[in-house]
Amino acid sequence: MSAALHEESSDASSAFHASGTLLRSFGQIVLQGNAATGACVLAAWLVSDPRLACAALTGAIAANVGAVLRGYDCAATRDGLHGFNGALAALAAFSFIADDATAMAVAILAATAAAWLLGPWARLLQARGLGFYSSPCLLVTWAWLPLVHLTPAHVTVSDAASWLGPLHGVLAGIAQTSFASSALAGALILGGIALSSKRSALFALAGAAIATVAHGLLGADSASLAAGLSGFNGALTALALADCGALAALAGVGVSVVLQQAAVWCGVPAMTAPFVVATWTTRCVMRDTRRKRTIDPTRPPASAIGKRLESGHHQTTTRAASPET
Repeated sequence: MSAALHEESSDASSAFHASGTLLRSFGQIVLQGNAATGACVLAAWLVSDPRLACAALTGAIAANVGAVLRGYDCAATRDGLHGFNGALAALAAFSFIADDATAMAVAILAATAAAWLLGPWARLLQARGLGFYSSPCLLVTWAWLPLVHLTPAHVTVSDAASWLGPLHGVLAGIAQTSFASSALAGALILGGIALSSKRSALFALAGAAIATVAHGLLGADSASLAAGLSGFNGALTALALADCGALAALAGVGVSVVLQQAAVWCGVPAMTAPFVVATWTTRCVMRDTRRKRTIDPTRPPASAIGKRLESGHHQTTTRAASPET
């Protein structure tokens, strides 16, 4: 009897840990290694389109299984660092492919490929002091996109836009960080980020707002603005650079706006590439600036500024952002 109870307890514990890993994988999509954040992201998919929730679950499971088969670090897998690119790859498949059976097949293959690519790709980036963010998903998705007939994008705006006003587009932009498409979904994701870090939530909101306004000034159509298609890269960039301060985040958001506008002009499906490249660029500029200040012979060698920079150089590894070292 006691052996049976122990087995049931062990099975329940395993299921709990597995669900926690999945939720943290979802949380890492918005750079938060927090299961509560992941639960809010999952809720956002359910209220936006349950098909997205199915896609994300499939992708995260496939990627985590792939990470285990590749022998990746178990702690990093539990933190969601190996699952979130798989979830994103599957979400991209279901967003671009109309046929569910084809989308599911591509989602599983793409999520597994993203997981297998992550190890060597992350090491290559880490040697250059860069984080991988959603780049494995981008590389895998760009590889299969030319092979399929893409579903035309349908921009829909809910009735809530009439009374939420500009806030609707900002919240929808936060929702688009995970391929969702409503202000309610954005509010749920923003609330989930706040559960992990109120400061990060403020940066995400500010980044989405600044990017939305900037794209509007550059001529983006009102339907795209209201659907959040102009705000999600700004939100992600501000989140990734929140640890660097407001000025760095603002500069990064500006770069992401320019890159997204360039992609639209070229007709390229950029997805989150503007966020990734803008974050890499900003961190490289900051690192080079720190280096120049360090070797400046006119600067005192042990200043308080140098100590602050040195102490701010170390960051946690439980976020999708692998900072420079």
